[in-house]
Amino acid sequence: MTTFNNRVYGAAIIKSINSNYNADFSGQPRKLPNGIVYATDKALKYSIRNYWKEALGEKIFYFKSLSEEMSPRTLNETYGFHFGDFKEKDKIKLRLEVLGNILKCLDVKLFGGTYAGKTNISIHGTCQITHGLNKFIENVIYSEQIMSPFRNSNESSADNTMTTLGTQSRLQEGHYVHHFSVNPKNIIDDAKRVNVDGLTTDDISKLKESLRKGATYYDSAAKAGTENELLLWVQLKDDSNVVLPSFVSLIDVNENKEIDLSKVSSLLSESHIKKDIESVEIYYNKSNTTVLGEPAGAISYEL
Repeated sequence: MTTFNNRVYGAAIIKSINSNYNADFSGQPRKLPNGIVYATDKALKYSIRNYWKEALGEKIFYFKSLSEEMSPRTLNETYGFHFGDFKEKDKIKLRLEVLGNILKCLDVKLFGGTYAGKTNISIHGTCQITHGLNKFIENVIYSEQIMSPFRNSNESSADNTMTTLGTQSRLQEGHYVHHFSVNPKNIIDDAKRVNVDGLTTDDISKLKESLRKGATYYDSAAKAGTENELLLWVQLKDDSNVVLPSFVSLIDVNENKEIDLSKVSSLLSESHIKKDIESVEIYYNKSNTTVLGEPAGAISYEL
């Protein structure tokens, strides 16, 4: 396979209309202390892992699975499910055995992970994703009551002859901007240590595909209305040492729901940065998304 050596910076924008992209444990869309709605990196990673597993048939390690008894598997049980019983008894050889096996999983190669089970391993993934911030000017959350078809089972309750009521919450409209970066060097040493492939062009193709489609593909009741809206991909030359800031603060969504990349364009046009850029790609649906201030020389594709 062809090795991928370039560093990448980018942004994935997730649109959420009358939906709950990432709820807290109370069922509400997550909010910062200033009232701005946000989503954790885990929300985007979950949709990506789900897409890899369900749509592409990839072996995904850090993903919930159930035993024959319908119980979630432990970490060691998950390893056994994917790779069979541990073979090595020596502590060092066991660590290398586990490292070599889990590095064959796409999610570990890209997102890394910590294995704290029969042995202890920490892998620094090649793709780092930040929390997503709603960049739309409004952060309107509403709640509505829903009725269960089942009776309240609490016999001491005065309502034990009535069906139960619940509440669901939604964000009226949000455009979450996640920043991400890719650095293939993060796993080079680990990959060499156990003689497995580092980051490949095929891995990158699957990452880009999931960043374009994963949120839309995961269509649960709570997340209906949550869709991939835009992917910005800035690929540096393989010998570049340029470090770019987070794109979250550089991307705006105005009252007309237009995505403004003008600040990103200004950054990328600076001479010391421009000379190190190999390519800029933008993916979005031109029929229902308007993008302002696209970077000079950027290639646009349909999402």
